[in-house]
Amino acid sequence: MNRLLIALFFIVSYATTANSGGLKSLENFVKTVKTGQADFTQVVTSPARDGQAPRVKTSSGQFEFARPNRFRFDYVKPFVQTIVADGQTLWLYDVDLNQVTARKQAAVLGATPAALIASAADVQALQADFTLADAPDKDGLQWVLATPKSKDGQLQSVRVGFRSAGEANGLTTTLEVLEILDSFGQRSVLTFAGFKVNPALSVSSFQFKAPAGADVIRQ
Repeated sequence: MNRLLIALFFIVSYATTANSGGLKSLENFVKTVKTGQADFTQVVTSPARDGQAPRVKTSSGQFEFARPNRFRFDYVKPFVQTIVADGQTLWLYDVDLNQVTARKQAAVLGATPAALIASAADVQALQADFTLADAPDKDGLQWVLATPKSKDGQLQSVRVGFRSAGEANGLTTTLEVLEILDSFGQRSVLTFAGFKVNPALSVSSFQFKAPAGADVIRQ
């Protein structure tokens, strides 16, 4: 699963079902966390084929977002790559290739997990594309399972793990884990560390200008 798809796989939708805390945590996260910032580690495991062991790739970097419609992934290991959504355009910059890919956000984010982080103002706005259900609490986290209503896409399922704390002054909910299974059986797990709730973020963080000399491909 390439990194652009990872960035796009950030949406879940809404359904009322079992009684664990996943849906409540999702609703609280969408309503109260308007900006966020964290380090992340991503482990992508490809299924075993032709008698060979599964292939595992690990990368890491920083992530931040601001509602609505803006987010940024800065991959730093093992290769440098930047993904920026500025509200109009989704930019992918591959440093090694010196290549920029630009896509209109409206055309690519509607049915993806990016809406959970970057665009949704409330949970009710997320119902169209996914069926979402509470999953059992595990590892101290509240989990949501999202399955796409469309069977034609590359996404098979998404599990999102939240951590909620506090009661007297309201719950504080942070995004901890994102598990993505695509239609080819490839699994990607993003683990977030040091999540900051509602930090002050510079507008320039979500602006992107193609470096001089880079090839720009618009799709």
